[in-house]
Amino acid sequence: MLAGPTASGKSAIASILAREMGAKILSADSMLVYKGMDIGTAKPPRSEIEEFDMGGVDIVTPAEEFSSGAWLRAASEWVKRIPLKTPIIIVGGTGLYFSALLRGLDRKWVKPPPEYPVIKIERSVVRKRIEDRLDDMFMAGLEEEKRRLKELYPVWSRTASLAIGYREGDDKAKIFTRTCQLAKRQDTWFRHQASALYVEPTVDSVRECWLARGPWRITI
Repeated sequence: MLAGPTASGKSAIASILAREMGAKILSADSMLVYKGMDIGTAKPPRSEIEEFDMGGVDIVTPAEEFSSGAWLRAASEWVKRIPLKTPIIIVGGTGLYFSALLRGLDRKWVKPPPEYPVIKIERSVVRKRIEDRLDDMFMAGLEEEKRRLKELYPVWSRTASLAIGYREGDDKAKIFTRTCQLAKRQDTWFRHQASALYVEPTVDSVRECWLARGPWRITI
């Protein structure tokens, strides 16, 4: 498992280690579940999605509601097609998905939650990464993607409407501010709602943590 705020580099690290391990990847990101919302959600390229048989991606359209329970059910179905001995890397920034995975739904902890690695990164670094990533998104055609999706799905679900960058009137400055706010909320959630094993945003740091503390045995 590997968690952390947006733009912390967790997905790139997970991809490198998945290749080393021959692992599949399960995304724990609440916006990657939406089909067509690719650029604005920083969805991994199609080549990586196929390479790692990535779960938790492209499950529903923006017109459909989604929840932690729906993600857990989708993850359960995805796991069934993964060979038993194949390792799975769970990576993302949606704390509620990690919570649902580790304790199920609507349950209180009866003991301290399991520790798992969370990327610790300076907020100034995250802000710079968000700024650079946002430039790339606009260059890649974020505005065109938004227009196309609005034509295909005139009415969006409540959950899809929470996606940053897809609201009417969103300009680059607003997207930047909202994304920085999201990163701060994610960091706060993992500090207070998880038993974090903080790791540096490097492949070596995550690998070392996994070798020392993993693998995590989880039943979906």
